[in-house]
Amino acid sequence: MRMEEIAEIIRGAAFADLGFLDERGRPSIRRVFCTWHRGIGGHLISTNTSSSHVRRLMCDGAACLYFANEARFEGVCLTGRAMVHTDRAHREMLWHDGDVKYYPGGVDDEDYCVVEFLADGARYYRLGDIGELADGQIAEWDAGAKYECCGG
Repeated sequence: MRMEEIAEIIRGAAFADLGFLDERGRPSIRRVFCTWHRGIGGHLISTNTSSSHVRRLMCDGAACLYFANEARFEGVCLTGRAMVHTDRAHREMLWHDGDVKYYPGGVDDEDYCVVEFLADGARYYRLGDIGELADGQIAEWDAGAKYECCGG
């Protein structure tokens, strides 16, 4: 699979699945909205600070992010680190006027944060095509890329 095809899967996904280790070290997963992307390896997701996945990512940032196109039976699983941001700049970047129904305190609501996922590896598949991205391929592809809203 070419890098552009992997990027197309990511850009076309309305949701992603965020994998992390729970408080007992067991794998766990949450479905998240795909909010902003920077190439293939950088992703910003708005979510609740009080959620269990955010609490765990604050303790252990090891995570994976899985994107799929179910209609074409293809997907990509990124592995890397997740960081939780509560600064105003990250919050403002992802804020939408309608978000106030979830975060009544607005952009400064204590329960509103942004998870930034940065990939260092990936596996991909589609019928007859399974593989991994070699070390450095994601960084090379993403060089110079800026975060962009996916429109989802």
